[in-house]
Amino acid sequence: MLDCMILGDSIAVGTAMFAPKCAVYAKGGWNSWQWNRKYLHQDRLKPEARHVIISLGTNDHPGVITEVELNKLRSQVTAERVYWILPAIKPGIQDIVRKIARENGDVVLPITGLQPDKIHPNRAGYQQIVKDAE
Repeated sequence: MLDCMILGDSIAVGTAMFAPKCAVYAKGGWNSWQWNRKYLHQDRLKPEARHVIISLGTNDHPGVITEVELNKLRSQVTAERVYWILPAIKPGIQDIVRKIARENGDVVLPITGLQPDKIHPNRAGYQQIVKDAE
């Protein structure tokens, strides 16, 4: 079993830069529906690792049923511990992430330092995410 796996969007890509030993399945700009379609359906990825870090929801729009998509992903994850990076924006999506994490006994990691775009973590923010997920 892998020690660490990072799944998601551009925030996941950035997180992986500070966790080079983790397997990464992420693409900038993707919403949760796109991620599931590519990795769960087309590639048939089995997200399995000791620690899994998920960053999805930031790019979701009204056409994406975020709760359904994130639950679909979470139901496929096998891990000792799952960490959800809480989107810095979109309070409704934050509530969904918190709910799914709570229902599964997962850990929510808030972004503690932001870049000027108020979406992506800055260097210290990424380092804190990786430290908190150790």
